[in-house]
Amino acid sequence: MRILDIVERAIPVSRYVDPALPSGGLTTSLLAVVTDVMRAGKPVVGYGFASIGRFAQSGLIRERFAPRVLNAAPTALLDDSETNIDPFRAWRVMMTGEKPGGHGERCVAVGTLDMAIWDLAAKIAMQPLHRFLADRLGHQPALPSRVRAYAGGGYYFPRNDIALLSDEIKAFADRGFIDVKIKIGGTTLDQDRRRIDAAATCIAGPAHLAVDAMNSYDHDGAREAARALAPLGLWWFEDICDPLDFETQASVAETYPGSIAAGEALFSSAEAKLLDLYGGLRRAQDILLFDPVHCYGLSGYLRIINDLTSRGWPRRAFWPHGGHLFSLHLVAALGLGGAEINPHAFHPFRGTASGVKVCDGWVAVPDVPGIGFELHDEASQAFQALL
Repeated sequence: MRILDIVERAIPVSRYVDPALPSGGLTTSLLAVVTDVMRAGKPVVGYGFASIGRFAQSGLIRERFAPRVLNAAPTALLDDSETNIDPFRAWRVMMTGEKPGGHGERCVAVGTLDMAIWDLAAKIAMQPLHRFLADRLGHQPALPSRVRAYAGGGYYFPRNDIALLSDEIKAFADRGFIDVKIKIGGTTLDQDRRRIDAAATCIAGPAHLAVDAMNSYDHDGAREAARALAPLGLWWFEDICDPLDFETQASVAETYPGSIAAGEALFSSAEAKLLDLYGGLRRAQDILLFDPVHCYGLSGYLRIINDLTSRGWPRRAFWPHGGHLFSLHLVAALGLGGAEINPHAFHPFRGTASGVKVCDGWVAVPDVPGIGFELHDEASQAFQALL
């Protein structure tokens, strides 16, 4: 078994159903790993992408990490049977010569390639990724066929914000979601309170509504927002301040009674330990949002989970950021709390696999070899165009 080619392309992604609305020029990397393994007359190909929120990583993938994989001796990449790629060994090849620290966004480049390699390995093994991963890690034989999921969205609309936000949240509820997340921190607290009230009336109340400040508050603003939000009984309060401003984070945690969610913009096990040590988070109630792709891929994400569970965090506290099919498999295989789904945002990866229904906040995990991008019409078309 050999890897013949690694193909990458940057594409635009939007926070809105209408991609014409301004969305900050966001991009992501599409990636395909092509092998000499043939099935039904076609090569087996692993697909991955750079998740959401960190821009495409074309240069790092093409110039640094893909060449290491392509130039590696086959035995450095294969499992003991030499019939399949070993994603953990491939990860070590990618990280050859990399120094600790200085994460920048190389972690995203590695994670993109890593996702495609896990998709590839599970396809060669003819197993859904959650089954393949659980077997590899020696986890429970009985895996869930569905996992908890919430609908992410609620970005600020440039016009008619409250009305369009209400329409969006109603659409989430109509699709079967009971928990949703919206953005705050980009306007006045009074206006954000109006957004929260409007969203909460479209679902079963504020206990099912999370708010994401997108790391926007300084120290004083964070404390003021926490005081305003404390009486509302929200599901969680996410990404309050700069991700490395543990002093502000801990200050809010001292007085805010509800759950706090953090970790989306931290990329390594070392940073995760610092968050646990100095961020004031409470293991019995708070939420960890590390993005498996942005944390150097699954190898890095597993290291974070193992480190923090050894420090007393329950697995139910982990809700991986990203809103895509990869995360559904990880939640099922690793016994995590749940996953994010972006029903409207970030075409071509928005929503569930085509035809899959959300039922009372639960969504089925794809049951085909690999991640299941082939079951998602928009994603499948994008990857086919890549090749």
